[in-house]
Amino acid sequence: MSSEPIAITGATGQLGGRIAHRLSALGVPLQLLVRDAARAPRLAGAAAVVAPYADGPAARKALDGVRTVLMVSASETPDRVAQHHTFIDAAADAAVEHLVYISFAQASPDATFTLARDHWATEEHIRARGIAATFLRDNLYADFLPHLAGEDGVIRGPAGDGRVAAVAQDDIADAAVAVLRDPAAHAGRTYELTGPEALSLAEIAGILGKRYHDETVEEAYASRAVYGAPRWQLDAWVSTYLAIAAGELATVTTHIADLTGHPPIGIAQLLRK
Repeated sequence: MSSEPIAITGATGQLGGRIAHRLSALGVPLQLLVRDAARAPRLAGAAAVVAPYADGPAARKALDGVRTVLMVSASETPDRVAQHHTFIDAAADAAVEHLVYISFAQASPDATFTLARDHWATEEHIRARGIAATFLRDNLYADFLPHLAGEDGVIRGPAGDGRVAAVAQDDIADAAVAVLRDPAAHAGRTYELTGPEALSLAEIAGILGKRYHDETVEEAYASRAVYGAPRWQLDAWVSTYLAIAAGELATVTTHIADLTGHPPIGIAQLLRK
């Protein structure tokens, strides 16, 4: 494995942090690109530099001399795709050789889940800039499923009997590390990272000791209106459930095991830890 530094974005977050910690433990030198240096994890062999996605010149400078970059998608905002494009352009200008992008399951221009369209647009821009890339298309995070339930213990959403192959963040992190340690072997590949099975929200609610209520679309928007979120955010929340109903998150793959050498953890095992 090369001793050249790997640039990591999102190291202050749950997934990026997991990946950074794993690489540091392996002795890989890291360049942590963050928005707030004070929040950067203190890791052996890691240097933090302030380089937000939307700041092209800062990103270009931070990526100078870096060959491999992990790009964790930016926080959900109306201009997220534009931020991604700015960062990708900076990576291309800095002559980055390989970009590993954390994408989303079944990303496409007409995906039911609105934010999956953003991921597709990001993938397309990476392709257009000619950077060798690997796309890790994660299913829903299994770790997040308990947060779907309200204070009354009910998971609400218009998912019907659709199924979701939710995946643990630890498994995603292991897969990302495997790719980052030997990026050339994975150039041009797209991996759909899933858990070992696809479950309905009713089944997941049962595992959690909760209950599932299948809302209509109208009910879904009404029940979330109390948060005062903008329309694009409401569309994203509701369309997550609609994507499950449409079967777009039900595909189960072996890609976690293929990349890591171990099977993915199941939802029941993860949530009952």
